[in-house]
Amino acid sequence: MSQITGIETRPFRLPLRGSLSWGKHGHLSQLEHVLVQVTTASGHQGIAEAPVRTTIYGETVKTIEAIIADVLAPTLIGVDCTDVPTISDILWTLPNNYAAKGALDIALADAAAKTLGKSLLEHVGGSRSRIEVSYILGISDDIESAIQEALRVARAGVYVFKIKVGRDSTHDRVLIQALQQELSDYDITLYADANELLEAETAAHDLDALVNLGIAYIEEPIPIQDIQTRMRLREANILPIIADDACFTYAALERELTLNTFDILNIKPARTGVYTSLKMIEFARQAGKKVMIGSQASSGLGTLHAAVLASNQKVTYPSELSFPLKLHKDSIETSFTYQDGYLLTSQLENINCLL
Repeated sequence: MSQITGIETRPFRLPLRGSLSWGKHGHLSQLEHVLVQVTTASGHQGIAEAPVRTTIYGETVKTIEAIIADVLAPTLIGVDCTDVPTISDILWTLPNNYAAKGALDIALADAAAKTLGKSLLEHVGGSRSRIEVSYILGISDDIESAIQEALRVARAGVYVFKIKVGRDSTHDRVLIQALQQELSDYDITLYADANELLEAETAAHDLDALVNLGIAYIEEPIPIQDIQTRMRLREANILPIIADDACFTYAALERELTLNTFDILNIKPARTGVYTSLKMIEFARQAGKKVMIGSQASSGLGTLHAAVLASNQKVTYPSELSFPLKLHKDSIETSFTYQDGYLLTSQLENINCLL
């Protein structure tokens, strides 16, 4: 009764509080995602959200729906949703289409959990009772609005902030110093995400400057194709480096571990699903690397799935599980709350989706 009998997709939109900008061209003013739903012969349903990030993965709402309807669903219908090797072979031998495959993988894992009479947390989650969380602050020309956003989030119980940097070093410095001053009543941690914007010739100097500003670690400072510079930066040990864009896949993680280009792995289940993400956690930790779970600007539904993986005791760095604080309206009935910088995993049970 656990055979897959149906796979459906449905686009949805959710408004943001303000907007989110990153890198050279990335910008969001609303979430425009795709709900993926899997049905089994027993009538159980698994769901997930596929984020549309055209500037990152090259996917659109239409391509996500098309690749699932035309290629993946016909191959998966009739497969047992608990047959992980077969599902993984079908999904991950298909190139690209990361958000579509990631969402389908998560929805299948959710369906498998339900057919076994479990929640997804019970099926694939870890043993942590609480998870330290971080919040993504996008690039903003208006420093005052960024401060007010950070204050609102700190009052909501989140104290670790990822700051998008790299377009203007002077602006970055002023913003970091302003955040430290205005949030001095909270025990905050700031780290940076350059989204590959730093120049090879000045990257070491830029990292030194961030260290002096109190930045704890940095994500993807250099374009991923500049492997030699990335290796030198890691060897210089100026600031712990997070790998994100460099590790879209398990094969890419193998390459980056061989080259030793990073210190912390940011795993985003929105693109690697459940089972590949679990493999990546194990592989990175065996290689002596630290791990965090990242967000692809997910609503509460995607945050739930990311948090299930972040409950793994081998995930030791703050994970990006507070993006719903940026939403006017969420995809789940009961919004997550945060206490002293943490999300309690007890909130990951009995979630009702509103989509």
